[in-house]
Amino acid sequence: MASHVGDLRHEAAHFTEHGWAMLPLLDGGEIAELQQWVAEVESWDDEGGWFNHYEMTDGGPRRCRTENFTPFHAGLRDLLTGPRMLRIAEALMGEPVVLYKEKINYKLAGGAGWNPHQDAPAYPFIEVHVSCMVAVDDASTENGCLEVVDGAHHDAIPTDSRGCIPADIASTMSWTPVPVPAGSTLWFHSLLPHRSGDNRSSSDRRALYPTYNARREGDLRARYYEHRRRQLSGVREDDRAVISLIDDFRGRPVA
Repeated sequence: MASHVGDLRHEAAHFTEHGWAMLPLLDGGEIAELQQWVAEVESWDDEGGWFNHYEMTDGGPRRCRTENFTPFHAGLRDLLTGPRMLRIAEALMGEPVVLYKEKINYKLAGGAGWNPHQDAPAYPFIEVHVSCMVAVDDASTENGCLEVVDGAHHDAIPTDSRGCIPADIASTMSWTPVPVPAGSTLWFHSLLPHRSGDNRSSSDRRALYPTYNARREGDLRARYYEHRRRQLSGVREDDRAVISLIDDFRGRPVA
């Protein structure tokens, strides 16, 4: 894949001030290739070293997430650990980085969204990190694009019993939808409050979400997934499917 990333000083300044930045990444042919790669992962069964997660929709059970897939897919591994993505992450963080974790959120037609939260409480072992949404399909307000609270990335916010931003606090915040066209990236600080709506459209809205941590903190990816597998193995689902270390997903569990 050819590079489409130029001088990043403007984006880095925007990220520092606002807590997020949007950059183009892929051209038309590369977008089609990415969509094919994600379709390949979506076809995988539950028997490998990756994790698949499901939610109940009005149309029955549907997959909502796959994670820990880079060891098993060379194309996606090369994209997420290659020079383009690392260069952007390092420019925004101001230091060398490594891949900490990765996931595909499918948000298929009728799929659920996510309650207001900050990512930092869900990411153990690290202090300095940045996340990115790589839009596989166009993300719009109709299909549940991310909404952010511009500039509110400087402090941790107290959480409710689920690890989310309490409703009375979230209701006082100014939420800005950020549509992202396929092939572009939305980078956001680990303390930036964000949420997303349900997919109310008739089309799927898939996205990659890699997270990078400062290299000086170590390569902690294997440790994270070992911890995550252990933490989620004993969770009992009630009214919501639990697929994160904080309970921010609104999807219904599959009985």
